[in-house]
Amino acid sequence: MSETKNIEEKEAILSGKTLYTLEIAGAAIFGALSTILSVFTAPYLPRVPGMPIAYLDPVSFIWITCFLIFGVRSGLLCSIIGTVTLMFADLANAPWGPLMKFAATISLIIVPILFFKLYKKEEGIRKSQIIKKPKNYIIHGTLGTGLRVIVTLLLNYILALTIYAPFIAYVNLEFLGHPEITGITALMIGFPLINAWQSVFDLAVPYLIVFGPKIDEKFEIW
Repeated sequence: MSETKNIEEKEAILSGKTLYTLEIAGAAIFGALSTILSVFTAPYLPRVPGMPIAYLDPVSFIWITCFLIFGVRSGLLCSIIGTVTLMFADLANAPWGPLMKFAATISLIIVPILFFKLYKKEEGIRKSQIIKKPKNYIIHGTLGTGLRVIVTLLLNYILALTIYAPFIAYVNLEFLGHPEITGITALMIGFPLINAWQSVFDLAVPYLIVFGPKIDEKFEIW
């Protein structure tokens, strides 16, 4: 009873303008941090042979970490801020690189948001504690990864047929040991695998960062 009362008191303290201020501040800080991280790490990220994509992109680590600490609105705002700032910081890949990263990351965030609508509201239980449960996180992550694969594959397919049509012939499955498979076929096989691979780290790293040292319990924002 006392624990529930303490949670309610903390929620009351963090209500209204204070809560919004924390959410916006968290989104702004983490959004800027993701851009800085991208600027310093992008040139050194190992690239997938035959594919115009890196094995891992730590930008999503920051965006999802923000979501897990500060909540839904902050996570969405952080992703938007990070995408916009990357447009100016990563001119070589703008606008499609940042937009693709946004689509991939938001797919992982949208699924738990939808699930929150289905859960019955339990007194004294914060949403961050719902998503913290390994079973829930794995279910959300798996479905989010499926959504990410579909969304990114569709977007890449459209780009391959339009803007990047002159370059699609150079895409191949060298990383799978089949450089002879090229073009749209290589894209349709390779990109889902790479995005699924990235999702594992995009979800696991923030989870360990936030819930390992119990950062969520120190903030208790949502």
